[in-house]
Formats: sequence, structure tokens, C-alpha cells
Amino acid sequence: MSRTHKPVSGSRGFWPKKRAKRIYNRFSYHPPARNAVPLDFAGYKVGMTQVAFVDGRKGSPTMGQEIVQPATVLNCPSLSVAGIVLYGNAYQGSVSSGVIWSEKPPKDLERKTRLPKKHETRKGIQEAEKGIEDVSDVRLLVSTGPREGGGKKRPELFEVALGGDVKQKWEYVKQKLGKEIKADEVFKEGEFVDVRAVTKGKGFQGPVKRFGVKVRIRKAKKKRRHIGNLGPRQWARVRPGDKPMPGQLGFQTRTEYNKRILKIASGKLNPAGGWVNYGELDGSYMIVHGSIPGPRKRLVMLRKGARAPDRKDAVEVKHIALESQQG
Repeated sequence: MSRTHKPVSGSRGFWPKKRAKRIYNRFSYHPPARNAVPLDFAGYKVGMTQVAFVDGRKGSPTMGQEIVQPATVLNCPSLSVAGIVLYGNAYQGSVSSGVIWSEKPPKDLERKTRLPKKHETRKGIQEAEKGIEDVSDVRLLVSTGPREGGGKKRPELFEVALGGDVKQKWEYVKQKLGKEIKADEVFKEGEFVDVRAVTKGKGFQGPVKRFGVKVRIRKAKKKRRHIGNLGPRQWARVRPGDKPMPGQLGFQTRTEYNKRILKIASGKLNPAGGWVNYGELDGSYMIVHGSIPGPRKRLVMLRKGARAPDRKDAVEVKHIALESQQG
């Protein structure tokens, strides 16, 4: 009799399924860019709706026709440039050589981190220019505007990578220090971006919900929403990830690729009765095709598409569904 083979049940795409260390994270890789432009941005998730737009994909069966697709709305207030971060080469890799703070950082930034008493911005810039040859990378240190979106007072603080060489980056950061960066300066409509966020937390769950294990029959011994056994007697141990076990589900950092931007605008965009669990949206916003990980009000990181296709699809939004979502 031939030997039968059955693949392991359940997905092993993400392991281990642990809670994220931070509620928002940054990208470790960025696609190369010739010009000194920001490669990252961030926004607060508002909710989902339906958008009618003209399909501009070449070769699509619905090319040139109006289609209705689900989309996610992000509140994208301007990012305040609070400082400049310089990196130098060392035997263990790139090491930060300190932060050059802006003369007037945002007031709410004191809720997030301890600021130095004296902001010697000009002196720091002059000293950095003398040793700019030893610098391997230059990044912006930006803070969000949570009062404009997200319903919080404490801002988020993170670094933004730039394109171009070191000299181009240095000239750009000197101009932007103490100013703001808007969403339309980083991305354009129709562009493909990558999103990174922490998913919804679902707490401690069993193997059926966590891995999709089949529920056992009614006459099964002992438990039904449980796996049969943990393996043979020999070895007397269970290897990590070898068997679907109960544990943490959700609240994990996930990255999704090639999300197309349908619209970038500013103003009011509210359904009847407001967005559920968010409130009113009044300011800069972005509409992204499809779903995005994370619950409402969570910070979502955006990056230039690392695997973006070569094509550039024209996007023409016809209608945004703003019916009441209160039920």
C-alpha cells in the first residue's frame, strides 16, 4: 500500500503569534528614490465605506466602466518636523549620533518625550555640516497632530526616511526643520503604497479560531474544539509552532502591500450621524482602496510601494457612499 501524505493543517504564515511590542511601528526597508523626498507618512484610521470610480486598469473586463469597491478612510493631519537624526557607520551597523531639535517644537510633544531645555539648533547644524562626510544617513524626526485626528492629546513620534544621497537629504532637512509635511507632498492619487499597522486584539483564543482547525465530531472523546493529540511519546516535548495551540490572537504588526490611493483631499467627509467609534472628520484625509489592518483611531504607517507595479492607473472617483452607519 502506498504511503499517504497529509500536509500540516493551519497556516504557518506568521509565527510566533505574539503581541506587538509597540502600538505603532516603522518600516525597516524603503525603496530607493533619486530625489530627496519623504518616503513615509502616517494617518489615523477612520472607517470603511464604498467608493464608485472609473476602472482605469488596462486589460480589465470593466475598463472604462464605473465600479463600486470597498475603501478605507484615513485622517492624515500634517506631520510636524521636530528634529533631524544623523546616522554614522560603526562596526555594529548604523548608529545615531544624536538629534538636532527644532527651536520651537510642538507643545504637545512634551507629553511624549523629554525635550532638552536649550535648543541650540543653529549650532548643531553648523557642527553637523563640518562632519557631513562621515554621515551615512539623514532622517526626519516628526510628530503627529493627534488633536486634529485620533481624539488624543499625546502625539506619536517616529522617524521618516528620505530619498536621494546624503547631501540632498541634508539640504532638504535644513529647509523642513520646524515646518510641516502634508500628505499630498509625499503621495499622489493613483499611487500604490504599503501600509503597516497593529491589528485588532482578540485576546486568548483556542486553536479553532486561531488556526482554523476543524471541530471534532459529537462523539469525540473529551473536547471538541481541540486538536486530537500533541504527538508521540518519544521526545516528550512539543516543538514551538509544530502543533496548533491556544494563545494570543490579534494585536500583531502586519504589513500589506500595494494599496492604491483613490483620493487625497481636505475638508469634511462624514456619513449621516458621523463615523462609528470615531466622530466627525474635518481636515486632510486619504481614501485607500480595500481594507487596512487595525481598529479605528489607530495610527497606520504608509510607505512608497516596495513591490509597486510599473503601471500608473488613472483614478476618477465618481461617488463616495456617506449613508448612515449607525444601523
